[in-house]
Amino acid sequence: MAKLSGMTALARVGLAAGASMIAMSLATPAFAQASDDENTSEAGREIVVTAQFREQKLQDTPLSITAVDAGLLESRNQTDLSQVARQAPNVTLNAMGGAYGSSLGASIRGVGQFDFNPAYEPGVGMYVDDVYYATLTGGIFDLLDLERVEVLRGPQGTLTGRNAIGGAIKLFSKKPSDENSGSIQGTYGERQRVELRASANFVLADGLYARMSGVYKRQNGYVKQVDYGCANPGNPDGITGFPGSGSDCVMADLGEVNYAGLRGALRFNPSDAIDFTVTADYTREDRNNAAEVVTQTNGLNRVICGRFCTYASFYLPAGGQVGQGYFMPNTTKFDGWGISANGTIKLSDTINIQSITAYRDYRQIWGTDDDFGPIASKGAGGYNDLKFWFFSQELRFNAQLGDNVDLTVGGFMSDQRSLYYTRQDIRYIAPGLNFQFAGNDPVNADSKAGFGTIIARPMEGLTLTAGVRYTDEHKDYTFVRKNYNGTVSTFLGALDGVKATYDGSRWDWRVSADYRFSPQILAYVTVGTGFKGGGVTARPFDAAQALNGSFGPETVTAYEAGIKTDLFDRRLRMNISGFINDYKAVQLPLISCASLGSNAPCGARQNAGDGKIKGFEVEVTASPVEGFDIDASLSHLAGNWSKIDPRVGNAILLTDPIVTPGWKWSIGAQYKADLGTYGSITPRFDAAYTGKTSAGRIAAGGVIDFFPAYTLANARLTWRNPDEDLSIALEVQNVFNKYYTPARFAAVYAFSGTIYSQVGRPREWAITVKKQF
Repeated sequence: MAKLSGMTALARVGLAAGASMIAMSLATPAFAQASDDENTSEAGREIVVTAQFREQKLQDTPLSITAVDAGLLESRNQTDLSQVARQAPNVTLNAMGGAYGSSLGASIRGVGQFDFNPAYEPGVGMYVDDVYYATLTGGIFDLLDLERVEVLRGPQGTLTGRNAIGGAIKLFSKKPSDENSGSIQGTYGERQRVELRASANFVLADGLYARMSGVYKRQNGYVKQVDYGCANPGNPDGITGFPGSGSDCVMADLGEVNYAGLRGALRFNPSDAIDFTVTADYTREDRNNAAEVVTQTNGLNRVICGRFCTYASFYLPAGGQVGQGYFMPNTTKFDGWGISANGTIKLSDTINIQSITAYRDYRQIWGTDDDFGPIASKGAGGYNDLKFWFFSQELRFNAQLGDNVDLTVGGFMSDQRSLYYTRQDIRYIAPGLNFQFAGNDPVNADSKAGFGTIIARPMEGLTLTAGVRYTDEHKDYTFVRKNYNGTVSTFLGALDGVKATYDGSRWDWRVSADYRFSPQILAYVTVGTGFKGGGVTARPFDAAQALNGSFGPETVTAYEAGIKTDLFDRRLRMNISGFINDYKAVQLPLISCASLGSNAPCGARQNAGDGKIKGFEVEVTASPVEGFDIDASLSHLAGNWSKIDPRVGNAILLTDPIVTPGWKWSIGAQYKADLGTYGSITPRFDAAYTGKTSAGRIAAGGVIDFFPAYTLANARLTWRNPDEDLSIALEVQNVFNKYYTPARFAAVYAFSGTIYSQVGRPREWAITVKKQF
């Protein structure tokens, strides 16, 4: 009954807002809806999305979607996926730090995942051209040659190729088309930033087209890795400098960029009945680790170097299984490639079949310094080598049944394999016991699903949608725990050869109703479910934790009401949504593993919490006068736990916030000034606010730490020639040079006494020249 009353409240809010907008629309009859070709303002420009398996205008889709086209991405200086979250309501995307390699943590409406380990499932579905990306690793996509980005908020249990509990982020690249065209772009900026982008479209024959695009990015880092012994001779810890540190004692610049990507596509489109595209891509990243610094210590403050420097050594001393000291790499290397085939065959005017086949493969190698300090005797570091491949096949059957019913049924399957080699030196856990091991763990995961969606229009203005999906999943993780010389590990030998498994299945559903009160106003209500797949405990300390530590899916039932409007001759677009998420069986880490039959240090997760998340979102686009465009968003999240398993201990309390940040907002404005024969000039300014965000506790029962709220601002000034095929832009990011730390690593604080945090990019400038032909 609580769920129904919550839905009723949201429905009342949505209908009240709808009635208000209707009244305003009726009171201003002069502001009729303009056709697409009569209005070219930002507010009136249509973006077509495919969130419900078919092309629909954004304003006709009864879902909370932030859709950004290529032009707006460029005007905001956004070149990688993590930047899109600044303007998307209730969305958090964060490039993870050195401990997690090149991976992207993501959450939408407070539901997501930030741990890269293949034992765990992402909470936000990531797609490129409808191809699902199954891991967080490799998710920091460059926005190369894109047509648009769609951010779908709320569970996508019946809509996407593979389920996503928090939402989905979909990138759509530009398809090869029937024209010969291209562009080339170059950027130079702060810290020797060099960026090159190019794309070209070719007509090979009638109905056969090709497109190539590439990107190269290089920039020096902004956090100095300083040799502690070199910079502090005669220090009380007796640490001496390393050979080769140089006169400035700097060993490396962290936060470096060194990225290259290439994509090629071949499209066969001889008629309206056949459209078949094969795409291949390759990505390489070879850089120093993320920009991170020690931000807190347990009394040993002299290991804090400063706001933009660190004494992290990545050095581990002799002891245990090693006869002499050695370095872990302070670099991240990623090589990934993929190929996909997306084809649609139109069997008649009302029936088509779509097939999406894809294969992806990557390898990532990175090192960690877990205490991020110079005192090497603590022994805290790791070497990681993750290999991965993924195959998926999706088939959709789309039919139009008469004039008022659309149907989609389909199936999805995927098969993925990971091999995670790691060499861990974690002597800090038990000083003197030389706790060291090598793992080489194979992880297998399979998923199969069938789904269907029906859209009916029983009367003019009213649309009813219903969807269902059945998913069956399997995952197994085999633990290999050896000494460095290949013998069974002294301390973790009981784990060697143990296989942990998870098997589960689930039905998801969604129903929605939307009503178009007028050409300017659409209101909708929807209820749907979603889940994040179950898995196995990734980092057990004994066999009992592995064998008994598998966990089931966490689930959401989401209730949402919203309104979408285009007002004042389509010069004002305002979309509002409110939601309540009933969040169940949340996967949480345990303090004690006694219930799993283990008295060792606990590294397990279980389904251990329930709660509710509530919030609202507002997105506005306005063009009050010709050439002047404004876009803005506001979002709020709140919620509370209703149940916490006692095994979680006091690491999470019922009084803790279930989601943060509470508030986010953004605003951007630009004005295009026509200079006649001299072209045009467009200044733009963007600001985005993120409220204080929970950083968790550094000790069970302690006070929750929060990352402070911060506002980031960017500015851009663009000149275009009269033909608008040449542009020169000057940009400044983080205009006010805000210092902020969006994430931290505190897992070893109890042993090492140090916490290190990511540091956001400081103010930097760049100039970009782009030529289209």
